[in-house]
Amino acid sequence: MPIEPISDASLDPPVRGVLHTPEHANLQAIVLTHGAGSNANAPLLVELSELFANAGYIVLRCDLPFRQERRTGPPHPGNAARDRAGLRSAVNFVRQQVAGKVFLGGQSYGGRQATMLCAEEPDLVSGLLLLSYPLHAPGRPEQLRVQHFPNLRTPCLFVHGTRDAFGSSEEFNKALPLIPARHELMEVEDAGHDLGFGGKKRLAELPAKIAAAFERVLR
Repeated sequence: MPIEPISDASLDPPVRGVLHTPEHANLQAIVLTHGAGSNANAPLLVELSELFANAGYIVLRCDLPFRQERRTGPPHPGNAARDRAGLRSAVNFVRQQVAGKVFLGGQSYGGRQATMLCAEEPDLVSGLLLLSYPLHAPGRPEQLRVQHFPNLRTPCLFVHGTRDAFGSSEEFNKALPLIPARHELMEVEDAGHDLGFGGKKRLAELPAKIAAAFERVLR
């Protein structure tokens, strides 16, 4: 399965990442992006990309603009709109290569920006895969990040660890009905915000379960 680094400066913002091209394409594509402290090489994104490519999808795991500009450090809140524009660029990049559906996925901060982008542009993609959506900052449950949920008309699959400090299962079950689009919450027992991929011990079966849920909920 061909895997190649890509960099396209013709788009604004530019697109940079890694492209997985399947041997037997299904004419559909998925864009995956990372959280605030990571990049396109996040282990869970790599494993999901391989699984989706083996299933026939063209997969682009991309660095958000803030990560293209510096190797480390969190995004600046004032530049979030540019990160959303970077996701739009990535979607446009893969759309040039497929005739079918395009999906968008993001981990934590990347997923939040993906939902905000799709709330503004409901026809941008056919579905959203949201890994560890940061419902609120740890210890600040009164500051929910759901203001755009009533405008989110793109089908969503949320994957959430039951020990995630960025939102409890109870909080998710109260917040997700705000979304008018079809949505589902997949809970990962005893996992934190990293979904078990932050240390040496990984939930080996999790990527396959996420891919299976994706096919069931979003396809």
